[in-house]
Amino acid sequence: MRRSHAMPFGVQFTPEGKVRFRLWAPAARQIKLFLDDEEPVPMRALEAGWHEWISELAQAGSRYRYQIDDGLCVPDPASRYNPNDVHGASEVIDAAAFDWQDSAWRGRPWEETVIYEMHVGTFTPQGTFAAIEQKLDYLAELGATAIELMPVAGFPGSRSWGYDGVLLFAPDSIYGSPNDFKHLIQSAHHHGMMVLLDVVYNHFGPEGNYLHLYAPQFFTERHHTPWGTAINFDSDESQIVRDFYIHNALYWLEEYHLDGLRLDAVHAIFDHHQPDILEELARAIRETIGVERHIHLILENDHNAARYLTHGQNKQAYNAQWNDDAHHAYHVLLTNERDGYYADYSDKPIHHLGRCLVEGFAYQGETSAYRHGTSRGEPSADLPPSAFVTFLQNHDQIGNRALGERLVRLAAPEALRAATIIFLLSPSIPLLFMGEEWGAREPFPFFCGFKGELAQAITTGRRAEFAHFEYFRDFTAREAIPDPCASHTFDLARLDWLKQKCSPHREWLMLYRELLALRRQVIIPRLAITHGDSYQVFASHALRADWQIGSDAWLTVYVNLGAASADLTAAPSGRMFYGSVENLDQQLSSGILPAFSAAWYLLEDSNE
Repeated sequence: MRRSHAMPFGVQFTPEGKVRFRLWAPAARQIKLFLDDEEPVPMRALEAGWHEWISELAQAGSRYRYQIDDGLCVPDPASRYNPNDVHGASEVIDAAAFDWQDSAWRGRPWEETVIYEMHVGTFTPQGTFAAIEQKLDYLAELGATAIELMPVAGFPGSRSWGYDGVLLFAPDSIYGSPNDFKHLIQSAHHHGMMVLLDVVYNHFGPEGNYLHLYAPQFFTERHHTPWGTAINFDSDESQIVRDFYIHNALYWLEEYHLDGLRLDAVHAIFDHHQPDILEELARAIRETIGVERHIHLILENDHNAARYLTHGQNKQAYNAQWNDDAHHAYHVLLTNERDGYYADYSDKPIHHLGRCLVEGFAYQGETSAYRHGTSRGEPSADLPPSAFVTFLQNHDQIGNRALGERLVRLAAPEALRAATIIFLLSPSIPLLFMGEEWGAREPFPFFCGFKGELAQAITTGRRAEFAHFEYFRDFTAREAIPDPCASHTFDLARLDWLKQKCSPHREWLMLYRELLALRRQVIIPRLAITHGDSYQVFASHALRADWQIGSDAWLTVYVNLGAASADLTAAPSGRMFYGSVENLDQQLSSGILPAFSAAWYLLEDSNE
């Protein structure tokens, strides 16, 4: 089976076997096409700022660049592949040349999703798409049903988290070719696993983006983001910009047969249109590719805008949002940290956790002290638990730390084990960060591959942003923060797979496998009809949470993340299908919830 996404941007093969090159450059007088070693040719100027050339000489593998007004030569912003980094020539890719062997794949229902987030460059020693493919048996045995790749769009240099990408249609060559990426996705499907991709639609990276030279309409000074001027989604000249991003989403889903996208930091996307770009993008997907197979769309949104999430048959809706509130509540309970955004959860973290478990967001319109007293969030209690992706760790929550430490270095192992039991069996969609399942101790610090003055500015800025944290107020302490532009910082993040076989890593891995198997047996079959009900707090670190399953069944968790036991107000009802320690059911029946414990109960009829 052949797959190719047709779009007005970049390179397309014509039915006659010719190659069409097209660039939107409304600010340029003339665009010349440099193709291999041929003489440059002026492209034909079309209406609305488009420039086009149809070539009989170009073929798959040809290298090309665009020259702007007899000046700088730049890559194609819609390049499908840039083998020599983002400043080099783009390569003509015949997308239809890849012969897909997964035509029967229709994806998996969202309720079956167990996400395994990874960074391509540090997940394996080789750091490639092909190397991930060799780990698919392991991931399937673990119980993951979806791998989520941090952004792979072309970025400058040889290492990056991926959020400074500038060639949004081109998988970065450091990870492999487009066909390598497609082969990984096809192999994942053969293993029954979905592949999700993290995409960045709120900014371009600071190096290698040339759009401002010939298409400044891509940007607007009306809105600003932490990275500078915002992407222009809502002016009179924004339609082609909107089309660029909608085609990008459709391109990854169609041409690469991906199963879904995670949209990064959409709170930094500004659009006053109705429908806005998020709604327009979701509808474009749902009404095309989403008709044929399961497509899953996930948001990261600091605004906790519940209106975007799935409710009924809304075709503009997203499946779920990353639930930072739940993470922050867990983190405060496990570490007692209260700096930065954790301050918003430090007063009653167990109440925040309880609300997240049964209602989704902790902040549903309440004021946020960390955000200077502004209100945050929208009501979410009527949404299903599956509308929230929950995690104890992810790339942000590890890497946003100054030293990039994982929870295994910060929390008591008994407390972390109890939290893991809650998180993996609760009805919300779980996300694991690579290596978490065996208690990997390698940090995941922020890293990038910039050089020169930009590198120095990033290193200085990275250390300065932690100056308001108590521990890093001292200059010497800040200087110990890893240099994000040093290759050694990147090397620190590589997983050491050999440690899996040693204790305590072996025991952590056994726990994750056991819990994910239990999730598959007990939670997933009931998830579509499960709704949050209520929670009850017993002590500063202990609670009970209840979910209703259909009309006559209940799911209940009892958890204590503290070092002291807690008294219950009533004995549990139903059958305990998992307990963190032996004889836990007897202790709970006697009214005691032991320290660092977790127990799950299922009540399926009134006679239990």
